Amino acid sequence: GLMDFLLFGSLVSAVDPVAVLAVFEEVHVNETLFIIVFGESLLNDAVTVVLYKVFNSFVEMGAENVRPVDYVKGVASFLVVSLGGTVIGLVFAFLLAFITRFTKRVRIIEPLFVFLLVYLAYLTAEMVSLSSILAMTFCGLCCKKYVEANISQKSRTTVKYTMKTLAGISETIIFIFLGISAVDRSKWAWDTGLVLSTLIFIFVFRAVGVIFQTWVLNQFRLSPLDRIDQVVMSYGGLRGAVAFALVSLLNKTKVKAKDYFVATTIIVVFFTVIFQGLTIKPLVKWLKVKRSDQHKPTLNEEIHERAFDHTLAAVEDIAGLHGYHHWRDKWEHFDKQYLSQVLMRKSAYRIKDEIWDVYQKLNIRDAISFVDQGGHVMSSARMSLPSMPSRTSFSENSVTNLLRENGSGVCLDLQVIDTVRSVRDREDTAMHHVLTGNLYKPRRRYLAHYSRHFLGVGQ
Repeated sequence: GLMDFLLFGSLVSAVDPVAVLAVFEEVHVNETLFIIVFGESLLNDAVTVVLYKVFNSFVEMGAENVRPVDYVKGVASFLVVSLGGTVIGLVFAFLLAFITRFTKRVRIIEPLFVFLLVYLAYLTAEMVSLSSILAMTFCGLCCKKYVEANISQKSRTTVKYTMKTLAGISETIIFIFLGISAVDRSKWAWDTGLVLSTLIFIFVFRAVGVIFQTWVLNQFRLSPLDRIDQVVMSYGGLRGAVAFALVSLLNKTKVKAKDYFVATTIIVVFFTVIFQGLTIKPLVKWLKVKRSDQHKPTLNEEIHERAFDHTLAAVEDIAGLHGYHHWRDKWEHFDKQYLSQVLMRKSAYRIKDEIWDVYQKLNIRDAISFVDQGGHVMSSARMSLPSMPSRTSFSENSVTNLLRENGSGVCLDLQVIDTVRSVRDREDTAMHHVLTGNLYKPRRRYLAHYSRHFLGVGQ
C-alpha cells in the first residue's frame, strides 16, 4: 500500500557520502561544497531514522486506521524527536565539557569520560524515544572546543583514532551482513520493475531536490552555488549502511513486501557505492570543480583578517545592521564572558588569547631548535641560559613559565636564527620581532563601550 512505499522511501533516502567526502579530501574541493556534503552526512541519517519511525508506526497501525489527526501527530512527533534529541545532546555536551575541566590530575581517564558521556547521551535519547543520532551529533559538535582545550594531547589522539577504528569496524560489519544477505535467496525476492524504478527515481528526485534547494539558498547567498556544485551534490547521493540496517529491521508480518524492499535496497547500495563511488573522482576532475586554497595563512595575514572582521562588525553596528559579523561577534563575546569561563580550566582559558598563543608557539619552536643544536638561548635583553644538550631538559612548560613570569622582558628572538628557509619563515620572523619589541601585558583592560545612539548633535 501507500504507507509501505512511504516507509521504503524514508529508509532508502538515507545517503552515505563517506566515499564522496574521501574523494573531496583527496582532490581538495572548495570549502563550501565540502561543508554542505559533510553537513548532509551528519544530519541526513538522523532525519531519515525519525521519518522511518513515524511511517513504521503508521504501517503497524494499518492504513485504514490512520486518521488526519495522526498525520498532525506524526509531524509534531518528527519535530519533538528531532529537537528533543538535539537538546539531550546539548545537555551532555555541557556536562562533558564541565567534567573534563577537573581532570588535569587524572589524564588517564579523560578518554573514558568522553566515550562514556557520549554513549550516555545515546542511551538517554533511546530511553525516551528521541533521536539518538542527533543527540550524539550535537554532543560532539558543541563540546569539541572546550573538551579539546581541557584534555591532554595524548587523550585527544586516543579519542580520535579509537573512534576512527570503531567507525571502520562498524561499517565493515554492516557490509559483511550486506554481502551475506545478497547471496542468501531466502532473505529477498526480486522485482525488476521496483528495482529499475527505484534507481531512476533516486537520481531524478535527488537532482530536483538539490536544484530547488540551491535556488532558494542562492537568493540569500553572496556567492551562489553554481551548476557544477549542483551536479556534484546530485551525483553524490550514495546509499550505504543505514539504508540496509533499516530495511533489515522491518517486521515481515506487518510489511508484507519486506523481501522485495530488501532486494531493492541491496541493488541500490551496490550500484551507488560501486558505480557512483568509483566515478565521482573522474567526474569532479572532468567538471573542474573549484579547488580549495591549500595555502596556510601567515601570521601577518591572520592578524589582518581578524582586524577586518572586527572592523566589519563595527560598521554593521554603526549602520544598525545585524549581519553575519554582528552575530558572530555577539556569540564570541558571550562565549568568552560566560561559556569559556565555566567550561574551560583557567590555564586553558588563559592561553586562548590568540596573540599570546602564537607568541608562545614561536618561542617554544625557537627554544626547541636551539636545544636540539646544543646552543645558547638568547633573548632581546641579551640574557643567556645555560646550554642544554637535549630537548627533554628544556620542556615546553619551562618556556611558558618563563614567558609568563618575565612578560615581554625575556623572549627568544627568531632574528638570531641564521638559516631562513622560505618567505613564510621570513614573514614569521619579522612578525615575531615586532611582537618581541611591542607586546606587553597591560595591568588592566578597559572595554570601550560605544553606541551610535549616544552621539551628540555636533558629533
